[in-house]
This record gives sequence, structure tokens and C-alpha cells, in this order.
Amino acid sequence: MSYSPKTYRFILSGGGTGGHIYPAIAIAQELQSQFPECEILFVGAENKMEMRLVPEAGYSIKGLPIVGFNRTNLLSNISLPFKLWKSLTKAKKILQKFNPDAVIGTGGFASGPLLKQAQKLGIPTFIQEQNAFAGITNKLLAKKAVHIFTAFEGMDKWFPSEKITITGNPVRRLNQLNITQAEAKEQLGFEAQYPLVFVTGGSLGAVVINRAIGAATPYFVKNEVQLLWQCGRNNYKHLKGTFGEAGMNWKLQDFVSRMDLAFHAADLVVSRAGASTISELALVGKPAILIPSPNVAEDHQTYNAKAVEKAGGALFLADEDVAQDLHKLIFKTVENTSLLHQLSEGMLKFGQPEAAQKIVSSIKNNLKP
Repeated sequence: MSYSPKTYRFILSGGGTGGHIYPAIAIAQELQSQFPECEILFVGAENKMEMRLVPEAGYSIKGLPIVGFNRTNLLSNISLPFKLWKSLTKAKKILQKFNPDAVIGTGGFASGPLLKQAQKLGIPTFIQEQNAFAGITNKLLAKKAVHIFTAFEGMDKWFPSEKITITGNPVRRLNQLNITQAEAKEQLGFEAQYPLVFVTGGSLGAVVINRAIGAATPYFVKNEVQLLWQCGRNNYKHLKGTFGEAGMNWKLQDFVSRMDLAFHAADLVVSRAGASTISELALVGKPAILIPSPNVAEDHQTYNAKAVEKAGGALFLADEDVAQDLHKLIFKTVENTSLLHQLSEGMLKFGQPEAAQKIVSSIKNNLKP
């Protein structure tokens, strides 16, 4: 009598920003590696970027009508209770129909209703927290989760210590390019002999960083420093109308899909301090100037950036100092090869290339045969 192994089913939920989406995709890829016959479904928030990025990665996704609390337009929050109820109802139906063996949440609006309903139904839930300051959704779900995977130490301030495993953040495989840095620069259309600065405000863009870089474009030409500028889709049309798509030694893009190539080519990265971005920088040991966003929950990006700065992996720049100091710090840093090397060594300490494998192995150990 032949034995056929069980086909496991997994639901992953995380979204709103690339910082929640890309770790979920990395976990899904590892689940497929360890369970080649498994079935995977994503659940996200309607009209958020996961509804585009997840299908692009080759996975099915269903959307919930959940939204976050709007601090700038309080009247718009009147519909929140109804949308939450509707999301909980839809999440329960998705779970009952798909019947997953485990549900993994990486944070974001949709993961709250989904994991809450999974826990009520007795489905094992797992949490992956990217930041040094835990998000409110994950804190609320932690008590009934089977396991919590973190990237930073000291997370027992928010989670039960017996459930925590420090795995690092699962990231896209960015360190497998078999080309030189010079070749990466040339593939992006830059000169190999000049330093390249890659500036990104994250997948949604950052207005304060874009303004500072726009004002500094003459300095890049003057100092023979090249610039790859990811401005975000929300800002691209305006910036393109103001500056064009490219100058003498710089290029403007709304979104860089080949992040592996951009990181490999760059001599210095200027970025927000999202946990996934930091983990990707650490994977390739890339020197960085980190600018925490002031518009995130519990100011968690400042905690992230300070942790990396303490380890010697990045320079810290406060958001309010960007307009005055960013261009000076860029040119001071990119011309100091000794400092770039030190930052690279410090950043590598945060690298956890096997994070996804560790997470999936732990999930595997907790599955019913």
C-alpha cells in the first residue's frame, strides 16, 4: 500500500507596505521549498499594494475591506466598526473554505481580523514581527499565537518570552548576483568608475527625502557622484514634471523592481528605517544613512535605526534634519572609503540569510501530521 504525504495548506497575511509584504512572500517561497505540494493563499487589505505585489510574485490573494485609523480626517473613521465587522466575517468564511493547517501573520491591517478568527477556530497561528518596537496588531494577537519570530532582541517587553525565537527578518534573496559592482552599475545605466548613491523613501515614497534630493541634484553633478532615486509612485508624476526622468548622472524612478541590482550597484544607500529594508541591507552589507519615518506607529523606525547605528552599521539622521543636512552627510560619507567599509562590516552583523528557513522549520515542527 503506497503512502501519500499530506498536502498542507497555509494562509499568509501582511500588507499595507512592502515591509509587511516582502517578508510574507519570502516565507511563502520557503514553505514551497520545504512543502513542494503545499497550497498557499494570501489575505490582504483591499486597494493596498499587496493586492498587486502578491500576484506579481505568483500567489493568489483575497482582500478584506479593513482600513486603519485615520488620524488626519477623524470623520472618515465613522465606518471603521462596520468595516472591521465585515472583515471579520469575510476572514472567517475564507478560513472555513480554505481550511489551512496554519496561518502566518506579518503585520498590517488584514492580519488582525484573519489571525483573530483563526485563533477562534483553533487554527495554529504564527506571528513574524519585523521591528524593534512591536506593532499593535501583533501585540494583541501574541497571547494565543503558537510562536512569535522576531528580528531584534528585547522583544519580551511585548511578547511572552517562551514563545519568542529571534530569527531575523525573512527577505528577498538579494545576495545571489554573480556580477561585480561595476557590472551592476553598468546594467542600471551608470558609469562604473564613479560612486553611486541609491536613495529610496520606501515603496510609497517620502516627501521630505524627495525634496532634499531634488534640491541637491546640482551637488551630485558637481561632486561626480551618481544618483539612483526611487521617489515612490505617489510622488513620481510631480517630480518627473519638475526634474525630468534623468540628469547628467542621475535617474528618477517611481519604483525599483530590481532591488537586488540597485543594492549591489550602490556605494551608499539612503533610506527610511523599515525593518525589511534594514534586513535586506544587512544581507548584502550595504552602508546606509537611515532616516526614520515620523509617520509610523509607536515611532518604531527610530528604534530600528538606533539599533543599527549602535552596531556601527549605519548613520542616523532625524527627519527634521533632512532638508539641511542630508546632502552634506551623503557627500561626506560617500567620499570616505574607510567609513564605508566600517559601515559595511557593521551592517553585516544584522544579516540573517536563513531567517525564512528557521521560521518555516519551526512552523513545520508544530504542524499536525
